[in-house]
Amino acid sequence: MSAQDADRHGGFNGLLPNGNVYAGVSYGKLTDQINSQSYHGFEGSFEALPFTRFRHLGLVADGSGFFRKGVTQYVIVGGPRISGNYGRWRPFVHAMAGIRHVNSYSFVYNPIAIDVGGGVDYRLGFKNFSWRLQGDYVHSNYGSAQQNDYHASTGIVWRF
Repeated sequence: MSAQDADRHGGFNGLLPNGNVYAGVSYGKLTDQINSQSYHGFEGSFEALPFTRFRHLGLVADGSGFFRKGVTQYVIVGGPRISGNYGRWRPFVHAMAGIRHVNSYSFVYNPIAIDVGGGVDYRLGFKNFSWRLQGDYVHSNYGSAQQNDYHASTGIVWRF
């Protein structure tokens, strides 16, 4: 089975769905009611494109981790992503929901997180690999306090 046949039939012999896996580094800015702090970390995602009729619609599971002295933050979200292919470029937008886990100097809380963002993949000369630039806005509440997080990430994408 050729790669083009595999793309049309949902992976090689149906073993893998069409989709991609992303791993990258991230820089984030967390702003709450009192202060604004910068974080460095990682981001990774898995996207499945299970709808042959709607080939621009995918389902994404995304995880990120941000670190600063005394503070760690993890965000796990999932939801739909819409994308298109234009030559070597693949722009996308997504809206996801999930949970944010924050440990700030041993005070732990887990608010619901809403993530809205997008980015672009640039197909590299290596088969099935792209480079991604992505930006996201993550919002959550803890009691009456609101948290607004902006982060940007870049890294490698493997398409299958």
